[in-house]
Amino acid sequence: MSMTHHAEPAVSTPPAPGRKESDGRTKQRPLALRLLARPEVGVFLGAVAVYVFFLIAAPPVRDGSSMANILYQSSTIGIMALPVALLMIGGEFDLSAGVAVITSALTASMLSYQLTMNVWLGVIVALLVSLGIGFLNGWMVVRTGLPSFLITLGTFLILQGVNLAVTKLVTTNVATDDISDMDGFGQAKKIFASSFDVGGVQVKITIVYWLVFAAIATWVLLRTKYGNWIFAVGGNKESARAVGVPVTFTKISLFMLVGFGAWFVGMHQLFTFNTVQSGEGVGQELIYISAAVIGGCLLTGGAGSAIGPVFGAFMFGMVQQGIVYAGWNPDWFKAFLGVMLLGAVLINLWVQRTATRR
Repeated sequence: MSMTHHAEPAVSTPPAPGRKESDGRTKQRPLALRLLARPEVGVFLGAVAVYVFFLIAAPPVRDGSSMANILYQSSTIGIMALPVALLMIGGEFDLSAGVAVITSALTASMLSYQLTMNVWLGVIVALLVSLGIGFLNGWMVVRTGLPSFLITLGTFLILQGVNLAVTKLVTTNVATDDISDMDGFGQAKKIFASSFDVGGVQVKITIVYWLVFAAIATWVLLRTKYGNWIFAVGGNKESARAVGVPVTFTKISLFMLVGFGAWFVGMHQLFTFNTVQSGEGVGQELIYISAAVIGGCLLTGGAGSAIGPVFGAFMFGMVQQGIVYAGWNPDWFKAFLGVMLLGAVLINLWVQRTATRR
């Protein structure tokens, strides 16, 4: 009887789990570095540091009403910083954002007062004007190919001059007339400039709007096709166009979103103070952009978040009011602003290099 010998197949034994050799290139980065790579983490830590600093340096900050006031100041910056941040992620700037706020408020105020009609007419027309300004900015950027910095700088100068000249022409003054006794004012004030009680502290409605807008912007960026388009056109618009991204629509809509933010903040200012100073708004665009940059939005576009500018705006509000509560000269605010901006840019640069280091 012959016995047949069957050869065993040559099978290499796979390495045991957890003992896979690595050349260092595929090694997972530590959790701390992965967290730091998120643009909003650094500004969150900065916001905590600023809050703790003024908590010690300015005891009135510990009061609930003081914190409500700080959050209110932050919200008026943050509501505009959100669309500005989205625009920056899309690779563009809008230097007319500050004066556009005043333009919307002046439009609603003067139109309602001069025509002696319900203030809601002025509110609606102001919305159309604000969206129109945003559309014009976006259309000119897309059609001409010129940097948005130059286009919106021109818009900034135009609006600044128009705000002053038209207000003087219509009212013979640099401010609009008081509209608090006009039809619809009370209803509009409840929507744009009301407050509510929380534990004996009056909280402005803009704080709620600010957080709701931030949540919506975060959802749009992370969970929608439009959010992908924003990152794509900010990273490389030609590559985005090649894969079917509607670059023209995305960029123009982002500018119009800034216009919507300008309208909303303008309505808040109008129904808070009942009148508008035509020379205001100059320089606010730099604060909005700075809040976005401090929040982790890159000047080159294609990167950023909606949460980061929320913390950036909070830092601005905290510093602005904290200086007052500490009894310091308010003129120091701009100095703190510059320090925060430079610090944020340097930290973001360090974080990017550290996070991408193999």
